[in-house]
Amino acid sequence: MEKLKLHGFNNLTKTLSFNIYDICYATNEKHQQEYISYIDEVYNAGRLTEILTEVTRIIGATILNTAYQDYDPQGASVTMLVAEGPVPISEEEIRKEAPGPLPEAVVAHLDKSHITVHTYPEFHPDEGISTFRVDIDVSTCGVISPLKALNYLIHSFESDIVTIDYRVRGFTREINGGKVYIDHEISSIQNYLADDTCNKYEMIDVNVYQENIFHTKMLLKEFDLDNYLFGSGVHELSHEEEKKIREKLRHEMLEIFYARNFTAEH
Repeated sequence: MEKLKLHGFNNLTKTLSFNIYDICYATNEKHQQEYISYIDEVYNAGRLTEILTEVTRIIGATILNTAYQDYDPQGASVTMLVAEGPVPISEEEIRKEAPGPLPEAVVAHLDKSHITVHTYPEFHPDEGISTFRVDIDVSTCGVISPLKALNYLIHSFESDIVTIDYRVRGFTREINGGKVYIDHEISSIQNYLADDTCNKYEMIDVNVYQENIFHTKMLLKEFDLDNYLFGSGVHELSHEEEKKIREKLRHEMLEIFYARNFTAEH
């Protein structure tokens, strides 16, 4: 795509919204509460602010204001208002459909933009399943696509399931008066993910190209059960217990991935 000659500022709004889910198995109520406490400590408002601050560095933005809150009994939120920053590399490089850095700096040209994150830790009252959900929105106005921060964000959390939505809204006007509804080429969000990420996940795309709407869902292919047990280890389980817990974890992942409840036999 050729460099655009614009009449004034680039007015396109690019919004990246995604949910990240981390699944865990806690054997009893005590371990469930310990898991919630652990999540609240590791991903409290202070830690989330650090993550979003790094996002603004990656896309070259300047933080204008930060609001954050830890909630009772659990969860946290952070909202940042950001403004445009320097553009240290060319627009041609910015608009490439390629993975962003992890975590080296990229470029940005932002104004009237914001980044938000909200966490939702919870657990099943009877089945031992605990689920940690993170909702993240990165909305920018200008040259850069927030997709350049995607690699860093996914690697900042333990991600079993990821659902990603990206949309370009509005238009910007060329110097000759014509309107431009998207200023960079994109065929799939997957092209902005690093190879190691793509190899770890099963991925499904649902794209509406004529509306500049792109959607990708990601499901972890394999998992080490020891990393999913809270308060115990695989060595403490019988073969039948291990099999049952694996089935519960995969069942939870599949339900979230497909956004529907399955019966036990599925």
